[in-house]
Amino acid sequence: MSENQQRTKRDAEGLPAYMATFADLMSLLMCFFVLLLSFAEMDALKYKMVVKSLENAFGVQREVAANEIPKGTSIIAQEFSPGEPKPTPLKVVRQDTMDDSREQLKVTMDAEKLAEQQAQQVAEETQKFKEALEKEIEEGLIVVESQYSRIVIRIREKGSFMSGDARLNNDFIPILKKIHNVLLKTDGRIAVAGHTDDVPINTSRYRSNWELSTSRATSVVHELLAPGDMPAERFVLEGYADTKPLEPNDSPTNRARNRRVEIIVLKSPVEAELTRSIDELMQEHESVDSVVTPIYD
Repeated sequence: MSENQQRTKRDAEGLPAYMATFADLMSLLMCFFVLLLSFAEMDALKYKMVVKSLENAFGVQREVAANEIPKGTSIIAQEFSPGEPKPTPLKVVRQDTMDDSREQLKVTMDAEKLAEQQAQQVAEETQKFKEALEKEIEEGLIVVESQYSRIVIRIREKGSFMSGDARLNNDFIPILKKIHNVLLKTDGRIAVAGHTDDVPINTSRYRSNWELSTSRATSVVHELLAPGDMPAERFVLEGYADTKPLEPNDSPTNRARNRRVEIIVLKSPVEAELTRSIDELMQEHESVDSVVTPIYD
């Protein structure tokens, strides 16, 4: 065998010629990525934030206190209040949760329903007073109104009291008896409030409008209690002088309107509302629809 034939045989038995070029290329690529890795920096804080976000999203909870009931999280609700676990036929313990907003909504609806029932009751009883005092209302001696949770019977000075005096006119006593008969059929506390105009008074009997307003309210209370069939515990006495006018005291007509005694039937069970004036109550409940139905003004 010639020398050339032997060389050709040896070349045929080795690797292909392109492998040397391929191996060099792979080595260069490996060196390139090693250089890239050596230049790269990892932000550990950002990495932890990403991992924490994934844990919250998928509800991962790694640590659970031994003395606490496990709480889970989800994408919809991040936390829930554990309820009482109940066994099932499959021996799987589950937890029932309570929706607090649903309970609050139920309480609100119950309160609104109670307020509607109370308003209806006030309207019905107000109508009874209007029917009993129809003649006096037409004559302008009395005004009957229903305001939120109270019934107001406004007695004007005309025909009921002499000017500057707290003694009831004899002709007005039968009217108070009519009011008494209707009050006897209603429940709730009764506040009797006296009001005057801004004209000062200083006599041997009344030193100021405070004494005059309180004395007029007292006269009305005594007359209502005279038959002895209503407990005195139902009554509250109030005197406001000229501090709660219905109209500005700028004319004789307005001053006459401000001189009055109001019998207020309180249907609300809250005792703290007894000593509040009508204006204060209406300002506090201005967001609640109130029914005002005066017969004569």
